[in-house]
Amino acid sequence: MTHDDDRSLTQALEAAREAGRRCALATIVATKGSTPRKVGARMIVDPDTGLVGTVGGGCGEAEVIEAAYKVIETGKAQRVNVDLTDDLVSWSPAVCGGVMDIFVEPVSPEFS
Repeated sequence: MTHDDDRSLTQALEAAREAGRRCALATIVATKGSTPRKVGARMIVDPDTGLVGTVGGGCGEAEVIEAAYKVIETGKAQRVNVDLTDDLVSWSPAVCGGVMDIFVEPVSPEFS
């Protein structure tokens, strides 16, 4: 992750806080095998403004986004296991062949 990525994430969190919006922060905490992003990659999910950052894109990221909406709704953190090995026979260039664990945590305006 570059300093520009950190700056974008910080700005997105600050904007959500100033607007009084709840959002979620997803962080890759473990990987095994080939994955599109590595440990430490982060993404903000803000229902009002969209995404900032990425944890890899595609169907795996869609799983994380879905979990993030639940985290925002419930206020309870969740760990998401994204298995990118399922469709190796699909011949899709998007299949990496690894596994990522992603921690999704709520960010409330009063705590960000």
